Amino acid sequence: MNSNYGRIIEDNLARIKASPTEELEKALPADRKGNGFLFRAFGQDCSLEPDKITLDGSPATGPKGLLVSLYATHVKHEPIQLEPFQAFKDFPGSMPYHGAFSVNCEQVLVPHVTQIKEGQEIVLNVFSGEMDPEGVAGDFSFVLYPLPKIALCYIFYLPDEEFPASVTCLFSHNAFSFMPLDGLADVAEYTSKAIIQLIKGNC
Repeated sequence: MNSNYGRIIEDNLARIKASPTEELEKALPADRKGNGFLFRAFGQDCSLEPDKITLDGSPATGPKGLLVSLYATHVKHEPIQLEPFQAFKDFPGSMPYHGAFSVNCEQVLVPHVTQIKEGQEIVLNVFSGEMDPEGVAGDFSFVLYPLPKIALCYIFYLPDEEFPASVTCLFSHNAFSFMPLDGLADVAEYTSKAIIQLIKGNC
């Protein structure tokens, strides 16, 4: 790994090696395969090994690999708590990132809302998602799992004669327990990018 991302990933993997294997397996949670752990990340098959991370069999030395390594170093044994969903702006210390989060995670999806509506089954299948969670408004909505204990609730409003389309992205209630703040913003950004890639490739 030669990139800046790669060096940080290596440091995180070194920290992970110091963790008891069975504890990490349960905390992620993941399936064991040899010295590695298998789970889904960003809609792909992820292998977390002592010296590398792969996504769908390819080395993950960029941002998504970094996020997987951050998740593995921060994840706790507590179970995921979906509700009440939490806005990014409600996380402590998030104010400087509000604008970037809105642009990179929500507004980037606005031009594609109609396509996302048409292709949402594909997105749900890839991310093991759930359609229209209870108590959530919007014309349609779904919950996706970019990482096993971090869920994102996307709420969509279709355009009409009076209002343009809009998108809101919320986090599972205890997502902050499993990832640092800047990592959470990046998880949402790369999930939104994946949604666009999926609907462009399949709709």
